[in-house]
Amino acid sequence: MDDFFSRSEALLGAQGMDALRTKRVILFGVGGVGSWAAEALIRTGLMHLTLVDDDVVQPSNVNRQLPATRESLGRPKVEVLRERLLAINPDADIVAIQARYTADSSFDFQLPTFHYVIDAIDSVADKTDLVLSATRVRGLKVFSSMGAALRFDPTQVTTGELMSVKGDALARAVRERMKRLDAKPYKKVRCVYSTEQAQRCETRGSLMQVTAVFGCTLASLVINDILQTL
Repeated sequence: MDDFFSRSEALLGAQGMDALRTKRVILFGVGGVGSWAAEALIRTGLMHLTLVDDDVVQPSNVNRQLPATRESLGRPKVEVLRERLLAINPDADIVAIQARYTADSSFDFQLPTFHYVIDAIDSVADKTDLVLSATRVRGLKVFSSMGAALRFDPTQVTTGELMSVKGDALARAVRERMKRLDAKPYKKVRCVYSTEQAQRCETRGSLMQVTAVFGCTLASLVINDILQTL
C-alpha cells in the first residue's frame, strides 16, 4: 500500500505517517459532515477508525452524504461507509457500530481506548453529553462540528473554541444546555463552524460543498494535532 500513500508521506514524512497509523479515532455521526471526515482520514493514512451512527440511508441524504446513493437506500450508513473505506485501504481497521450515542449508552463506546473523538452529532442533548464525557478522559482529544446546515458559502467555514464560538445556533444551544446542567467541558474543545449567517428555510436545507468542507476540516484538525505531538 506504500504507493497509495506516497503523496501523503511526501508531505507528512515517514514519522508522521507512522504516527497516523497508530492513532485510534472514533467518529460519531457519519452524515453530511462525518462521512467526509472519515474518508479524508483514511485517504491520508489513518488505520484505526470506529464509525458510530444508528441511521440508515434516506433519499434526502443523497445530495450531500458520502454513503448515500440510490443503490444504498435503506442500508445502515456505517456499513456502507465501512465498505467504501475498505475499498480505499483494505488493510485499515474500520469498525462500524450501528448505534446512537446517548448519556445512557456512553460507556458502551469505551472512549478511554481512543486517542481522538470526532463529534458530528446533530442532537443537542447527545452532543452535549459526548463533549462533557469525552473531555473528562485523560489524553483524549475532542473535535466537534457545529451547524453546517442553512449555509451556502464554504469559504466561511472556520474553527474556534466551543465556549467562544459566535453566530452559531448549535454552539449556543450546547452552551445553554451545559449551563442548565451546571457543567462545563474539562478542557477546551476546538469546533468547526461557519461565520456565514444561517439562511431561512422551511426545512433544514444543506449542501455538500459546505458539509464536506466541515468534514475535511475536522479531519485536518486530527491530522495536524497528531503531527504536532511528534
